Amino acid sequence: MNENDFSGVRQLRRTRDGRIIAGVASGLGRYIGIDPNIIRVALAIATLFGGLGVGIYAIGWLLLPDEGKDRSIVQDLVDKNKDNPVWQDARSKAEQGWAKAEQSWSRATSQDRAPQYPTYQDPAPRHDGESKPQV
Repeated sequence: MNENDFSGVRQLRRTRDGRIIAGVASGLGRYIGIDPNIIRVALAIATLFGGLGVGIYAIGWLLLPDEGKDRSIVQDLVDKNKDNPVWQDARSKAEQGWAKAEQSWSRATSQDRAPQYPTYQDPAPRHDGESKPQV
């Protein structure tokens, strides 16, 4: 037996059998090993409370490849438009923003020091509303 044989690996895909809308719930149910109707009920409840279920389902539809395909809708869209100047501009701006975030994070973590505790020479803070000590 070849140790690199991955034919028994389960893959998360949108399925064709048991599909009601796009196959997200049935594919997720098959992958997890539970009834897809439980997932559908959970998504329906999430939809009633703020519409989150519709968003989750839409993200699953965009990111999960269809059964028999290796690429999702988003992957196909990105590959099709990767030479588009608008896509290249958005990508460069995202990379610049990520670099700025990494710089600010590394700067913030490098400036972290041990907490400064008062020494015996520091005057004690006054809490009684007086600003100057009386002599």
